Amino acid sequence: MDITRIDLNLLASLDVLLDEANVTRAARRLKLSQPALSAQLARLRELFGDPLLLPAEGGRGMTLTARAVGLRDPLRGALRDLDRMVTHAPDFDPVQSSRAFQIAMSDNGVAILGVDLVAWVSAHAGPGIRVAFRPVDPARIGTLMVNGDVDLLISIKSLIPPAMKARVLLEDRYLMAQRKGHPRGATPPDLDTYCALRHVLVSLDGGGFHGFMDDYLHKVGRRRKVAVSVPQYHLMPDILEATDYVGVMPSRLVQRFAGRLDAFDLPVPTHDISLYASWHPRMHADAGHRWLRERVAALAGKSSA
Repeated sequence: MDITRIDLNLLASLDVLLDEANVTRAARRLKLSQPALSAQLARLRELFGDPLLLPAEGGRGMTLTARAVGLRDPLRGALRDLDRMVTHAPDFDPVQSSRAFQIAMSDNGVAILGVDLVAWVSAHAGPGIRVAFRPVDPARIGTLMVNGDVDLLISIKSLIPPAMKARVLLEDRYLMAQRKGHPRGATPPDLDTYCALRHVLVSLDGGGFHGFMDDYLHKVGRRRKVAVSVPQYHLMPDILEATDYVGVMPSRLVQRFAGRLDAFDLPVPTHDISLYASWHPRMHADAGHRWLRERVAALAGKSSA
């Protein structure tokens, strides 16, 4: 039998016909006219190469052929399986499932959300769930998400590729951080003090000595002294703790190092940080992906409390 010739509507009609053994009653259940159902029965007989239903000897109703009797239970089971496949989304059990999630995010994102995510997965998911953090490559991130190489991107809005779904995870602000016991004291710096200090700068593209704070200072006609440039935020706390340098860090990242660093408001207003989660639309209804997104969002809400 050529399966491409099978019309599922015919199989659904056959299921009712085999159950009723009566074309009139079957047509009523299917909300079809009797001639229309008779035409379907003719096609089914051709498809299976068997009469399927024959007039009963008493002249009332119909009798199933041996082939029809053999079809009845398997057909009903197959239709139920098909209905479950179409109408019920597959479940995702993080304790039993085996799945690796690829998450692209900056080291700032890993520090703010990634550590908590790993701890939660370790406590609540089974050994089959694995999480990989990878750096954000702005030039390739769109292709990686389209190809399924990245499941979730956690980034600022400007890095989200077009046509992706997205949601805001958290809002944050920048603070100036310094080591405990810094000789300048433990009060918020004024503009003169801030510019006189030596600074650690995070240059995501590596090696730069000019950052967004320098743009803000330029607007008010001031400059600062950048002593060190690092490619990732997580390198800054160790440098600050070992020196009298200061650095600008997101507040939630500073909170991770509250026992080692003090933080203060900046002497000039700066933009806030909005961190987003984004994903390819084809993953939106995936149960496992939804589990991951909801967990990341919940952790982001907890970190902002």
